[in-house]
Amino acid sequence: MNKYLFLSCFIAFIFSFYDLTAQTYTNPIIPGSFPDPSICRVDDNFYVVNSSFEYFPALPIHKSDDLINWELIGYGLGHNNIDSSINLFDVQQEGGIHAPSIRYNDGIYYIVSTNVYSPLDSEKKSEMVNFIITANNPKGPWSSPHVINNAPGIDPDIFFDNNGKVWFVGTHAPGDMNADGIGEIWVQELDLKNWKLIGSRYTVWAGACGGCCVEGPHIYKRKGKYYLMVAEGGTSHNHSIMIAISDSINGLFESNPKNPILTSRHLSNHNWVNSTGHGDLVELSNGSWAMVCLGIRNEINGTSNMGRETFLMPVEWQEATLRWVENSKGVWKPLIRELPVVSPRTGRVDRESPLIIQNTYQNTDYSFFDDFLSDDLKLEWNFRRVPKDKIFSLKERKGFLRLHLDAQSFGLRKQYSLIGVRQRETSFSFSAKMHFIPLKDGEESGISIFQKDDAYIKFMVLRKSGIEFLSLVKESEKFGTKVLKIMELKAYNGNISLSAESVDGIYNFKFSLNNRKGYTDFYKVEKDALLSHGYTGAYLGLYGSKNFGKGKSHSDFDWVNIECSRQVN
Repeated sequence: MNKYLFLSCFIAFIFSFYDLTAQTYTNPIIPGSFPDPSICRVDDNFYVVNSSFEYFPALPIHKSDDLINWELIGYGLGHNNIDSSINLFDVQQEGGIHAPSIRYNDGIYYIVSTNVYSPLDSEKKSEMVNFIITANNPKGPWSSPHVINNAPGIDPDIFFDNNGKVWFVGTHAPGDMNADGIGEIWVQELDLKNWKLIGSRYTVWAGACGGCCVEGPHIYKRKGKYYLMVAEGGTSHNHSIMIAISDSINGLFESNPKNPILTSRHLSNHNWVNSTGHGDLVELSNGSWAMVCLGIRNEINGTSNMGRETFLMPVEWQEATLRWVENSKGVWKPLIRELPVVSPRTGRVDRESPLIIQNTYQNTDYSFFDDFLSDDLKLEWNFRRVPKDKIFSLKERKGFLRLHLDAQSFGLRKQYSLIGVRQRETSFSFSAKMHFIPLKDGEESGISIFQKDDAYIKFMVLRKSGIEFLSLVKESEKFGTKVLKIMELKAYNGNISLSAESVDGIYNFKFSLNNRKGYTDFYKVEKDALLSHGYTGAYLGLYGSKNFGKGKSHSDFDWVNIECSRQVN
């Protein structure tokens, strides 16, 4: 063996061994638009569910046995159990499924969540439908939604007490326990057989700041005490996690004097992550604890195109003075309680932290490839809203995803022909090979980087005046539609490879008419394109439209390739 080859192999082996014995992990643990995480443990496995808003399938579920490597195993809401009670068909952007909670009890998994739907009639109030789905296996199948009537607010939780009682935990507008909104937390017993609230309703806490956007409640019981944890301060830079304690689940909860237990609002604008909040606690099999929460990476001008992601921190329970109590003799003594301390080393979300479960290795390669040889769509693919029937096919042309062009194009509350996977890191390479022969003027198809109905970039083949063009269009809420570049495609035979590369947030679009051989630069898009200023992050996807034309048209995609791995500064 060549000595240089041997040396290279030996060095690779040494570094491989070092990685396998690494003692730290890197945040976020679930990168991409996976906000509002909720977690539960069953034996040695952990499950996380996240908000999905208007995207479908809804309620993504990940599984892990080490808290740092997560596999997407399914969705709580899909084609098999979506019904009219949960409107994701024409739901408004940033509406839909909010802040779920996942729990396990006596062999059954529960997800409780809210669907927020604004009627097309703007004079009507938004509907907040709280519901519960169940399954014997977190992969599914999940039940149809059980709507919980007379349950105001959003972000509900469900708590199983060890006396057999089940409690529903929700929010309401300040001062009115029957009014939709956020600001105060209520609890009420839940009849699981009939899916009805029973008994009295109790308002138990208004947060640590007196009702400032109090939401996302979770209740835990430890050593006979009840703990109520909430998100507070809004979902932007003032986002925080607060906790309170009570001897009774339906009694008033007393605020932890050390609140907030997690926030980034006091940190520099240059901190690597901001808006940390909305967390959930989990106890490990060895008795230690951890927390998952959301945050926004500060990678480009204080934000990122991934939106809100899932982060992990260690938690310790430490004794602290809850308050001072005066006895009958006028002597004051501290009332000591155990309270959670998040990230004991630093008090914040760290980019790199010691492993919570030892002897594990974190895979930070988030690459994705699909050659469409399977009869089923890979789990990573999402639609904006429930798609129309037969919008795509994996069987009409074997080895291809056939995208049927709809008359609708990008537009508010529309069900257009668009399918995508989440952007997982700021730097990536995204490419796809497409076969597309437009039949009529106005027909278009290609790739897209999109966030919302009015925030996207589309890179596409377009027929205009009987001629095929390559076009790059950007849509933004602030500036509207802008054609960045359009060029006639000469010698176009229906086959084209399209590419978008991102380095430091700058998108470089390329194309090839020779099956990826010799890509040609087309256009670079500035740094601030599609930066997430809302609830959701960016997706990388495939798109097509007839633009209100008639007839049956389609485009065929041979493969999609996304190269993406974690870069730690």
